[in-house]
Amino acid sequence: MSCTKIDPALHLAKKPDWIKVRLPSNPVFFSTKALISDLRLHTVCEEAQCPNRWECWSAGTATFMIAGERCTRACGFCAVTTAKPFALEADEPERVAEAVTRMKLKHVVVTAVARDDLRDGGAEHFARTIEAIRAAEPGITIEVLTPDFHAKDECLRMVAAARPHIFNHNVETVERLTPLVRSRAKYRLSLMVLRRMKEIAPDIVTKSGIMLGLGEKEPEIFQTMDDLREAGVQVLTMGQYLRPTAQHLPVLEYVHPDTFALYKTVAEKKGFEHVASGPLVRSSYHAADFQPVKVKGSDAH
Repeated sequence: MSCTKIDPALHLAKKPDWIKVRLPSNPVFFSTKALISDLRLHTVCEEAQCPNRWECWSAGTATFMIAGERCTRACGFCAVTTAKPFALEADEPERVAEAVTRMKLKHVVVTAVARDDLRDGGAEHFARTIEAIRAAEPGITIEVLTPDFHAKDECLRMVAAARPHIFNHNVETVERLTPLVRSRAKYRLSLMVLRRMKEIAPDIVTKSGIMLGLGEKEPEIFQTMDDLREAGVQVLTMGQYLRPTAQHLPVLEYVHPDTFALYKTVAEKKGFEHVASGPLVRSSYHAADFQPVKVKGSDAH
């Protein structure tokens, strides 16, 4: 498989109007920020420099990032720090659960850095966090956004056994660009992770997402949709890649909102149950818009 090389000097100097984000004025934004700091938690909103953090935090929502803020991988698109991680904090699952309770969340998203230094890639920590959240808030919908765990069956089974309602793992980009965009990750391995989770737990909704603007071609986007559907994926997110720093991959195209709308229509025709597609869409943006089940308690599923 060939890998397209992109000149890192290439970039678009000016973002279009549809990319601009309004800064916060809502006091809930600042109370959410204070809560996260008080409980010594990390959020992907901050670590990945998500453009929607002002809106989400103003609405009192956040995506919690467990297992520390140091990642063992160095993906070309990601702003999370690459460094030797610290040891897991044993009380972190309970702190996340406390934050969920204080924020009165109905839907929570939990993600993590890649922890290739751990035998289970952090799978047990995910499971413990899911269980702590459910113990604190039995009626909540729980979504996890996980690394690939190297597709180890025991890791996927560990997460599945904790019974999240939605299992999300992003392929991030088309197959041709994967070696350039994703450190150590493999496109087919990610498809295997999604397919295997659906085999292990058919009632857990599977979800994935891709970024646009990295040099992908339209037929490749449609092929990625087909590959995800073949793997049993039910929910798809598509958003614009935004360059975090000059050291990261350049933006080769700002995709117009009308094109995102077209891709949403195509994806829906291909059979995805829910599609979020737009320039500022991210994996957990408005995640609660899709509710796969009516949660009745800790024995949901």
